[in-house]
This record gives sequence, C-alpha cells and structure tokens, in this order.
Amino acid sequence: MNRPIATALVVVFSLLVARAANTAEPADKPNILLIYVDDLGYEALNCYGGLDFSTPNLDRMAADGIRFSRAYTSGVCTPSRVSMHTGWYANRHRHRRVLPVHLGTKKIVDFRNMPTFAQRLRATGYRTAVTGKWQLATLEAHPEHPRDSGFDSWCLWQIWKTNPDAGKGEKTTRYWNPTFNQDGAVRNDIADRFGPDVLVDYVIEKMQEATAANEPFLIVHNEMLPHWPIIQTPDDRAQSPPRKADLGGMIAYMDKLVRRLLDAVEQLEIRDHTYVVFMTDNGTNEPDFANPQAGQPGQRAHTRHTRAGNVDGGKASVTDGGTHVPLIVWGPNTIPRGTVCDDLVDVVDLFPTFCELSGTSLPSEHSLDGHSLVPQLHGRPGPSHAYTHGVSRNKAAVFDGQWRLKKSGELVDARQLPAEPLADEQEAAARAARSRLQAILDAAPTDPAGS
Repeated sequence: MNRPIATALVVVFSLLVARAANTAEPADKPNILLIYVDDLGYEALNCYGGLDFSTPNLDRMAADGIRFSRAYTSGVCTPSRVSMHTGWYANRHRHRRVLPVHLGTKKIVDFRNMPTFAQRLRATGYRTAVTGKWQLATLEAHPEHPRDSGFDSWCLWQIWKTNPDAGKGEKTTRYWNPTFNQDGAVRNDIADRFGPDVLVDYVIEKMQEATAANEPFLIVHNEMLPHWPIIQTPDDRAQSPPRKADLGGMIAYMDKLVRRLLDAVEQLEIRDHTYVVFMTDNGTNEPDFANPQAGQPGQRAHTRHTRAGNVDGGKASVTDGGTHVPLIVWGPNTIPRGTVCDDLVDVVDLFPTFCELSGTSLPSEHSLDGHSLVPQLHGRPGPSHAYTHGVSRNKAAVFDGQWRLKKSGELVDARQLPAEPLADEQEAAARAARSRLQAILDAAPTDPAGS
C-alpha cells in the first residue's frame, strides 16, 4: 500500500473513532428538560383524579412514564423556585415571600452564594438554558443574573422595564405582546405573538442546537401558563365566535404545549437519553376557578373536584391544596412506563436527581435537603422523605404524609386527603404527631442565605 493511501486510511479511521466517541457522549450525560409550570395544583390533572379540566397530553405523558403521587413544594412562587434551584428548604435559603420584581426591586436571589444544579451541570459540559418566569431578580438591574445562576442562554419574561417615554419603570406583559429578554436584549420581533408559543419555539431551538453539536443539554422551561391574568389563548381566539377566556382554556393550552415539546424530543430522536420532568411551583390560584357547583352543600366558590373528593385551599397557603403538585418524568426506556410512585417527595429532590443522572458531583460545601429520585426513575426502591417543609410569606408547615403542623399551631389530620380536618388531639397519634412535628418547626435553620 502506498503512503498517501495509508495516511488517508488512518485519517478516516481516526475520524470514525472520534465520531463514535462523540456519539456515545450524550448517552453518558443524558439531556434534561424541566417543565416548571406556574400555579397548578395536582388536582388539575386528570391522571391525578382531577375532574374539572382536560389534560390529555399530560395524562399520556404519565401513562408513558412515571407519576409521583405525593410531590410537594412551598405555597408560593419565589420560595418554591429557590428551593428548586438550590435543593434547600426555605428555612435554609430564607426566601419566604415573592420577590417584588414586578415593582422593580433591586433585591435579588443571590445564587453566587448558593449552589444551583445548573451551575454544576454547566461546569461538567452541559449546554444550559432557561425560559419564562424569572421572578428572582430584576433583569434591568442585574442583567447577568441568569448567567450567574448557571445558564448560558435565556429567553425570560422581563417583568419590569423602564419606559423612556414615561420616564419610569412599569410591569410588562407575559402573554400577548410579551416583553422577553433573550441573552441580554429585549426582543422586538414578537409583539403579535403569544408568549408561551415563543418560549416553546426557543426550547425546541436549543434542543436542536445541542443535538446538532452532539452536546448534552439542561433546559429549565418556566412555563408561564396558567398564572393570572385569565386570558384568551390562541385556541380560544381561533373559535368562531371566539371562546371566552377561562382557567380551563389556559390549562388546556399549557397541556398542548407539553405535547409539542415531547413530540420535538421524539422527532430529534433523542428520547433514549432525554429525561423530561414536569412539575409545578405551587398549587392552583383559587380565585382563578369559578366552581360551577358553588352554593350546593359542601361546595365553596372555588372548590376543585377529584375522584377522591373536593380540594379547597390553593396558592399562597400551606395547605395540601397550596403545596401538593404534580410530578411526572418521561423519557428513556429505563423509566418503568405507566408506574405510580407513592413516596413522599419534594421539589428539593430535583437538584440531587439531576446531578446523579448527569454524573455530576454534589456540592461538598453544602448539604442538601433533598435526595435523588434516580432509583425510583429506574424502577427500584428509593428514599422517601420523613417530612416536607413549605412556606408562604409568614406561614409555614411541616407534613409527614399523615399530619400537617402549621406554624400557626393548627394540626391537620391529613390521613384521608383531600380532606383536611383539624386533628382530634384526644387521639394519641395526633398528640405524638404534634410533638414530633413541632420539634422540626422549632429547629434552627442552617446555612442561612437571602432574606
């Protein structure tokens, strides 16, 4: 064999080996897409027994993945989202109320002083991106906040924006005529579009880019639906005559957008190494739902309905209705399809779960309040929380799966959810629960950060 041919063969062989090595890399570091929805309790989904809304695509996602029946968060946005990013309960990160970004506050959630899973995965080679609601800093005042938090690219709702004509700042809109900041600049090409559609396009674009580059991605998609204000979706406007705006229409459109994302994963042929996680930040906003049965015995104005019974309470509370949320994971064949896990789990579990899936080490300088759900995702027994901890402004509660003790002193008997009667403290089990849970509430927080 002459030398030029031999050299060419060596080069071709080297390229094939390199291509094979690169092709194997995403399987070693799977993609992760977190769909984190704004203001939606577990009872809104049919697969959780909900009777008031239509969620066929989420139901199919659950039937083709794993559904966690007892997943919990805090009762309002900022505490829940900080816990999601850091793996800490609010009694450690100290963010108990909504950060008033909608008023232009200069305060931030300082993730430079708290580890996030996005920071850690980015350091191990992940392409990281984030979308949607970012009520963790005013972007005008802190333009690099998403990057500091672990994300190299973003398309975020810029909630507060200076109006040069008025000479002052103002809250912007998220749905029609949205104000989105993409990688540091406000987009001027989406005035006639529906904000959630723009964000899903961005997520799909980022998945395409990472797949073409043969690099793993982490995308946190903060879906803005179905948060107030109640608006007409594109599907409502497409009806003749246009359909009236209501919470059901917004939930149905959110469900449709989830289907778009799952379809994109399938079309990119990356499902075998892509974990799609669906979760929400807190319970349903009660005033957004008008109970058509209100006035009948046992029916309040905003009661929601499930096969197990009526759900009262919602966002901004520390009741089950305010903190019990859906959690569904879909993706590789290693996930036992159509299974239901009844372990007590919490939003703080996402951090260690994503680290274990990606082969990323946990922070050595800070312990986490969560634990990895990877065993359950792969059909094996895994740890269940002894209790979960949730807050909402000056409210707090701990829940051990049977009893809920509120900071106010109320002890709730949660053994027959969704019923939440006050406990009969003549019962020995109730007295023991109060003593056990009070000790948890009284425990001094550690690793304080924020305010």
